[in-house]
Amino acid sequence: MGFEKEFASYEPLRRILDSQKVKMLQDRLRIKKKEMQAGGKEKFKNKIVKKNDFKSNFIPDYIIAIDGSYQPAKAENGFPGAEFGYITISAVLIVEKSVLEFAKQEFIDPKKFRETEKASTIDTVIPGCNVIVDAEKSAKESMRRILFEELQNTSAFEEGETLLETYEHLFKIKLEKDKEAGERRKPRSPIDGVDQEMTYNFGQYKCPHSGESLFSTDAMRLHELMNYGGSNGEMYGQVMQMFEKLWLVHILRSFEKKDWLNLLDRVAFVLDGPLACFSTWSWINKSIVTELSRINELQKEKTRKDLLIFGVEKSGTFYNHFEEVDTTVDGVSGCFPNQSAFLLSDEYIKKNIIFSESDKIYGQDTYFGRKLFYKTKTGYRIIPVVAFFNEYQQNLETANSNQFPRLGDLMNMLDELVSSRYPNSVSPLVSAHAEAAIPLNLGKRIFDDIAREIRDKSYKK
Repeated sequence: MGFEKEFASYEPLRRILDSQKVKMLQDRLRIKKKEMQAGGKEKFKNKIVKKNDFKSNFIPDYIIAIDGSYQPAKAENGFPGAEFGYITISAVLIVEKSVLEFAKQEFIDPKKFRETEKASTIDTVIPGCNVIVDAEKSAKESMRRILFEELQNTSAFEEGETLLETYEHLFKIKLEKDKEAGERRKPRSPIDGVDQEMTYNFGQYKCPHSGESLFSTDAMRLHELMNYGGSNGEMYGQVMQMFEKLWLVHILRSFEKKDWLNLLDRVAFVLDGPLACFSTWSWINKSIVTELSRINELQKEKTRKDLLIFGVEKSGTFYNHFEEVDTTVDGVSGCFPNQSAFLLSDEYIKKNIIFSESDKIYGQDTYFGRKLFYKTKTGYRIIPVVAFFNEYQQNLETANSNQFPRLGDLMNMLDELVSSRYPNSVSPLVSAHAEAAIPLNLGKRIFDDIAREIRDKSYKK
């Protein structure tokens, strides 16, 4: 790292390129074959699925978009580097049927148009480096307690289960699966000085070895990501992503408890980023798969449709590859036809995007959705990740259209919702991100009003 206002010249770069070790490594690199050339390009095109094959004109009446944001902030407590993470999770309801009505008008009343969006934002503050609360002994203990309390005090509806209850339901599923599989391994206790396995339980309880407090949320092991000597961006980011995924399950469970599952065929859910759980809390992914499958079957008995839940990957390796296959060797884009999708299989991903010769299926332990490439009618590239609800849909060894729930409806939605401002995203996520970044509706519970509105209009029909 250089000193302030000190910049590197081209000389270090030239030395790197001339390095004998670099040249030797380059000679050993395995080079991927250009399968998108000539015959490979035609073979790729033969696997493309066209929107016209489905003949869907579905647009949901309501779209719930979920996105999060976090910002490290300095804590004034006299200790060097003390900081906390300010995390916001926004759920924005788009009344899409009203948006479409406004689109037909020549002049739109801005005030009335704003009423097509309703936002609810929760915020939380997570202790980081050198931040100690109450009588806790360390920043890690403070973080563990605050995380538990935040889940305990948050809910989507005025009357209903809390996020902690939603989490503990998923935790119970994990424990049952572990018992069935004979799983005995547990992580180490989070309490300093206790060299024993973690003691699992629910709520707040006492450690049998030290008598100090443990929390059900300790099982996510997010405290292990804490950096005691600097910024904690990774930890805040993982806490944010955990809240996003938990919020989705929480909303669906709340609809079930209020006996409103029959409304969900008119609602679509979209999350920012992949439908996946990474890092220390990745175990929760399997519980989410189980819970979404259960809720989907219940609501499918009433609606005769699968739920429509998807995430959007706006950047990264998959997006870069999509851009590559849409571009000729001369740099001209447009190879991939508009209103068409390419369904990704495990074999294709490992050969062309993330190289692997492992027998383990890509994303097997971390994803509760599967990816595809879609190019909209306006030529924008989107990478949706569609939630699956059974083993057949989850099986990445094949990539058939019926393994992607409501694929035709999804394509039609993406054509209508793609953002002209951010062509790799959809407009509901743009709204959700803006609300999460600058929250104007903190603490508002919109879901009681939303569900009541949907329910009342259903009865009128």
